[in-house]
Amino acid sequence: MSETPMKHRTDIEGLRGVAVLFVLAFHATVPGLSGGFAGVDVFFVISGFLITTLTTRPFSLADFYARRARRILPAAGTVLVVTALAAWAVLPALRLRELGADLFAAALSLANWRFIALETDYLAADREPSPLLHFWSLAVEEQYYLLWAPLAWLAFRLAGRRAVAALALVITAGSLWPALTWDGPAAYLATPARAWQFGVGALASLAVPYLTRLPRLWAAALGTAGAAAVAWSLTIVESGYPGPEALAPTLGTAALLLFRSPVSALLGTAPLRAMGRLSFAWYLWHWPVLVLAEAALGEQPWPVRLALVLASAAPAWLTMRLVENPVRFSPVVTERPRRGLAVGVAAITVPVMATLLLGWATAPRVSTATAAVAEPAPALDPLQARDDYPKSQGCEVGPTDVVSPPCRFGTGRDRIVLIGDSHAGQWFAMAQRIAQRRGWALEVLVKPGCPLPRLTVTDPRLGRTYHECDTWRENALRRLESEAPPRLVLLGSLNAYATPEATARGWRATLARLERLGAPLVYLRDTPLPGLDVPACLAAGPAAACGFPRERALPPDRLAERPRPGLWTLDVTPLLCPGTTCPAVLDGVILYRDDSHLTDTAVVRLAPRLERDLEDLDLIPTVL
Repeated sequence: MSETPMKHRTDIEGLRGVAVLFVLAFHATVPGLSGGFAGVDVFFVISGFLITTLTTRPFSLADFYARRARRILPAAGTVLVVTALAAWAVLPALRLRELGADLFAAALSLANWRFIALETDYLAADREPSPLLHFWSLAVEEQYYLLWAPLAWLAFRLAGRRAVAALALVITAGSLWPALTWDGPAAYLATPARAWQFGVGALASLAVPYLTRLPRLWAAALGTAGAAAVAWSLTIVESGYPGPEALAPTLGTAALLLFRSPVSALLGTAPLRAMGRLSFAWYLWHWPVLVLAEAALGEQPWPVRLALVLASAAPAWLTMRLVENPVRFSPVVTERPRRGLAVGVAAITVPVMATLLLGWATAPRVSTATAAVAEPAPALDPLQARDDYPKSQGCEVGPTDVVSPPCRFGTGRDRIVLIGDSHAGQWFAMAQRIAQRRGWALEVLVKPGCPLPRLTVTDPRLGRTYHECDTWRENALRRLESEAPPRLVLLGSLNAYATPEATARGWRATLARLERLGAPLVYLRDTPLPGLDVPACLAAGPAAACGFPRERALPPDRLAERPRPGLWTLDVTPLLCPGTTCPAVLDGVILYRDDSHLTDTAVVRLAPRLERDLEDLDLIPTVL
């Protein structure tokens, strides 16, 4: 993605073309090319190689950053502004609000940290992909430039190339620790976990003078082996990446940069070089085109997705011809570094201004949509519903945590226990009401994304088997076994982690442990699943369009359908879905904060009814 100072290396241009094709194939979900995301790894290594080649010779930091600004920021700013305008025509108001924050982070080269925060925050509602998600890699690259360029400049001035090599080795080795030990979005998106790939490219650049005398046969073999490693990365699956498998595209790219081989000649052919020249703008454009098209048309099969990402070459070509190259090679702009830096500042400022305008222009649309939601006027508008979480924040543990904090509300000697995943945690307000009105305490044991039935699942945030869930479940049960018996245990879990049969087996194992506590067990049957982002739908139009079929929203539930001695079930389905269609808004209340969780306001409204049900079952004393 960076400007090359070595024009004779036509193979590097071609390698960029291959890298962007990898990414396009991955985002188009082309069968058999699941590892196309490794194209970003190829870009990182190339960047580290070229930037280090530039910085291991006398250079000016001001000129360096001016060149980066001319090369990257005008094209990126153009895509950001046009994406914001296109999104205004396509996306519902609620998604526009979220896009505004994405736009701001992308303009300031902080998109990777923005998306890390969203993906690791369990309270963040399940969102559709951002049209600017791919700006994470550009943010990583810019952050690396800010660190590496001044350090390399200082090391080169003080002690020459060897000092730069030592520094690159330290950064590369230091980055390997987070790369191999961090989990989830941070491992994929965070700069510290990706810096080693730039470092490998830097070390390859510094190694070039020492490898010039390598026999041609050896060089050809090593270069071909590197190409094979990069090609093999197309078969990698995304789960658990990056890990040791990231060595294949990283070291393979380094080998291609270091050793001339028959593959080098292929990479230097005109078609691949043309795609390489277009690669930066194409990378910027393909994802917004795909996401916004699917927002307008619905999810598409892979041939249509492929056609969309290929069609994005048209705006990419226009951006390259009308924005990228004219600014990059302008005699007026290149004459003095401060002019290039001024261009960069302008390219950042315009998207930031677009962020403010997007927020200002979105407010009337949300108000208009809200007015049409339901009669009477809802207690919340869609924007508020999105953030209407249970008031138990801090008790719900993160993906890598295996022990819950001592979350107790109230000081009574007797207590209620609320245990399960976020679909149990959504009932906090109801459990707190029951406890407070009887002078009891409430103990909360909740781990989002972790089924309470004994099931081993894959966590999408971590991209691997969720071992922490199994450990947390065991620790939570042991804690309850070591404490005084509670007066009541409320338990719940999403009913869609596994098949009904596997889920039933998992429940039997967990319930056998809970029954030994000697307390009444109340199963909170999972609420109907809308299968759509309810607040976003409401922000886009009338509530009637956001209802969903009751039959589709209720997966089979063996635990609720086959009564078990000593286990009582509370089922709110008749309240949430009084007919064959489940409404998004009921009696003026927006029921869901995303595509599966109830708003806290809805739970507060339901709590008195559920309390009476428990009183009628004689599981709790009646309170007037």
